[in-house]
Parts: sequence; structure tokens; C-alpha cells
Amino acid sequence: MGVPSPARPRVRPEPAAPLRRSVAERLSPYGFIAPFFALFAAFGLYPLIWTAWDSLHRVELTNLHKASWVGLDNYTYLIHDRYFWNAFWNTMTLGVVSTVPQLLMALGLAHLLNRRLRAGLFWRVAVLAPYATSVAAVTIVFAELYGRDYGAVNYVLHTVFGLGNVDFVNTKWPGQIAIASIVVWRWTGYNALIYLAAMQTIPVERYEAAAVDGASRWRQFRDITLPGLRPTILFTIVVSTIGATQLFGEPMLFQGGGPSPELGGSDRQYQTLSMYFYERGFADRHLGRAAAIAWAMFLIVVLFAAMYAYLLRRIRPDGEARL
Repeated sequence: MGVPSPARPRVRPEPAAPLRRSVAERLSPYGFIAPFFALFAAFGLYPLIWTAWDSLHRVELTNLHKASWVGLDNYTYLIHDRYFWNAFWNTMTLGVVSTVPQLLMALGLAHLLNRRLRAGLFWRVAVLAPYATSVAAVTIVFAELYGRDYGAVNYVLHTVFGLGNVDFVNTKWPGQIAIASIVVWRWTGYNALIYLAAMQTIPVERYEAAAVDGASRWRQFRDITLPGLRPTILFTIVVSTIGATQLFGEPMLFQGGGPSPELGGSDRQYQTLSMYFYERGFADRHLGRAAAIAWAMFLIVVLFAAMYAYLLRRIRPDGEARL
């Protein structure tokens, strides 16, 4: 027998040297996101800070270079101004009257579009068409429909229900309902497509299992669809709240012009916070007070967003609320 050769020692491979990236490679990710932050700083952050600074001064539109420090006087003025609170409550009521029917109708439309329909793409584009329509054109058409003497709505109310002519322009609640109907018509399809996208992420197996157990379509919608849409519903509520706070074009154009359209009717019955901001800033030329109104609107939106974020954190990923 031959003598076995000695075993060769195992040589461990040397660890690969870490790749050294150049300075350009390290900075390239920041370069890709830099345009967003530059635009945000120029058109978002800077106006926000400048508005806060103006809200602490007395600034007139006729003399922008002359500003006198007043501290919190502009905010104190808002607290004691009944027109501010009138605009605030008008904004809240218009937001509720327009948001609740809008989201309920959007939920129903999304449920219908989620089913197998002929020409489904056509119907999805059709529900989005009102969103792409001009605010001015839509408001003018609706103002004609709600006309006191020759409007189609008053004709239906008189013919079908036997009611007298309703002055939608100069009456508070009919006017707010009319303006809310414009908002509902424009934004229902937009929210319906958001709900539709969220519905299509729900696993089909859940519906198949529920159908095997004998659950009706309504029960499937209540026990499967709605829990899966809770985060999306909260998101649309936040977006609709922000939109209601910024409501401007519809109430401004609804009364058909006039010497002071920013007043929101003959008795300010549908003047919103945005219209009140426009009145103080550009009609009365008090830019300091207008800046205080803008910051008050910003704080209102932040408050609602924080409340909805808290509710969203209370919801588990599977759609069940934490106890």
C-alpha cells in the first residue's frame, strides 16, 4: 500500500473589499429628490412662514412695504368678529351637507362598478367626467337650475309637490343645499374611483367563502367590503374636509355676480372661510387679517387631520378596530 499524501491546508478566501462609491454616487439619490424639496420650499414652506409673519403685522394692500407690528391683535379680532364665526359655521354645515351624501353615493357607485358590467371602462370614465368639468361652468348651470322664477328645480317642486317658488339664492338652508349639490355632483365620481381601487385589493376568496356559507350580497358588503374600506373611507373624509374648508368657487359664483359676490348672499348665508379670507384681504385690503384667517383655516385642517389620523391608528390592518 502507498503512503497517503498529507492533506492540504484549507485556504480561506479573503473577504471582498467593500465597494467604494464615489461622491457623485452618494449624492445622486439626494439629487433625484431635490427638485421636490426645492419646489416645496419655494411654493409651500416659504409662503406658509411669510403668511405667519404677516398675520402678526398690520399690512395694507395699498402699501405692502409698510407693516407695523400688532402681535396677536389680528387673531383677537377674528375671535370677536361675528362674521368670522358665521363663515366658520357656514363652512362646517356646507362640509357636512356635501360630504356625507357624496361619500355614501360614491360608496354605492363603487360597489356597482366593482361588479362585472358591460363597457365597464366607459362607466368608470363617465363617473369621472364631472370632476374634469370647469367649476365656473358647472356653477352657472346649477344656478340656472335653481333659479327662483324659471328654474327647473322650482318647476318640479311646484308641479310634483305643489310647493311655491323657493328663493335658493337669498335663503340660507336652500342655498346651502343647492351649493352642496354642486359639490356632490363634481366629486362623487372621483371618490367612487378611489373606493373602487380599494375594493379590488380585497381578496376574492373572502367573498367566495361567504357565498359558500350562504351570505347575501348585502351581508358580504357589510361584513367584508366595509371593514376593508375603513382606512380608505377615513382618507376620503380627510380630503373632503380639506376641500370643504377651501370651498370658494361654487358659493362665489352661485349668486350670479353682483357688487360684492364675496359676501356669500344678501345676508352672508353661505359665505365660507375662503370667501371671508378674500373679503378681508382683497375687498377690505387688510392683508394682515387675511393672513390670520389663512392660518386659522390651516389650524382647522391640521386639527381634523390629527383626529382622523388618531382614528386610523385605532384600526388594525385587517380592518378591525382596536378595543
